[in-house]
Amino acid sequence: MTQGREIHLAGRPTGWPTPENFTLVEAPVPEPGEGQVLVRNVLMSVDPYMRGRMNDVKSYVPPFQVGAPLDGGAIGEVITSNADGLKPGDLVLHGLGWREYAVVDAAAARPVDPDLAPLSTYLGVLGMPGLTAYAGLTEVAAFRPGETVFVSAAAGAVGNLVGQIAKLKGAARVVGSAGSAAKVRRLEEVGFDAGFDYHDGPVAESLRAAAPDGIDVYFDNVGGDHLEAALGALRTHGRVAVCGMISQYNSTEPPAAPRNLALLIAKRLTVRGFLVADHADLRDRFVEEMAGWLREGRIRYDETFADGIENAPDAFLGVLRGDNLGKMLVRLG
Repeated sequence: MTQGREIHLAGRPTGWPTPENFTLVEAPVPEPGEGQVLVRNVLMSVDPYMRGRMNDVKSYVPPFQVGAPLDGGAIGEVITSNADGLKPGDLVLHGLGWREYAVVDAAAARPVDPDLAPLSTYLGVLGMPGLTAYAGLTEVAAFRPGETVFVSAAAGAVGNLVGQIAKLKGAARVVGSAGSAAKVRRLEEVGFDAGFDYHDGPVAESLRAAAPDGIDVYFDNVGGDHLEAALGALRTHGRVAVCGMISQYNSTEPPAAPRNLALLIAKRLTVRGFLVADHADLRDRFVEEMAGWLREGRIRYDETFADGIENAPDAFLGVLRGDNLGKMLVRLG
């Protein structure tokens, strides 16, 4: 029987995860049943939201189980098929990453074409991060041309695209925060009007300097002091799309900020959290627009790669540390 390697959750972290929270396991590869395919994964995604699934708490998605493999977005080659419409050699997008082989229900496997776009883009700019950026900006935040937009974690896979889409759709000004001078330079290269390194001083002061007339939309990937600064900078009837709060994912104490939530009243602000899964109806429109922008060279995207299933945990920890530029991916073969 074929053996395959997979990453299991060895124990639930308290605070920041460590390599000891993961273990590399060899496991037999099962045969696919009726309506299933056996897939050899070639590329997998690691994403910040996975940190929340390491906690044993009720949420919008079940937690990872100790002693079992983690999961997440992946692309693989069909090796064996017991399903109509899929044959050996087909490449599919599915949700059983963190392992070299996966048995996937055909209904949960979406074919992808490497001749239309690089495989990595189906996990990035044309995939979940791209749709998250598009839906969060256009629908959740209800962005309108002529507005000023602030994006936190703007050098990441989602934030970088939020800023570029906003400019393409007529933003008057787009500002991003990032974690290094090199990342800030990259924001300016892809079209942001201004950026700042949040390590350089209080976020509120940096944002005020970058957007002295205030902002209309804040796309939140960070929470904490970034959200507090954005609430202070938002104009009347401003909107916040809350995608993530990575500054709090590894905290063991309640956050110190934001401390100015009363501004929600005086400024009549809208703060709305969202999940990309709620906006599947936008997928076709998003893919059509994004594919066009990519063909025309109007969208630029960054990717950071790790190689080998054994390096997936460190790649994930790197995302939490902010080591990546753009989308973090792991090549498996």
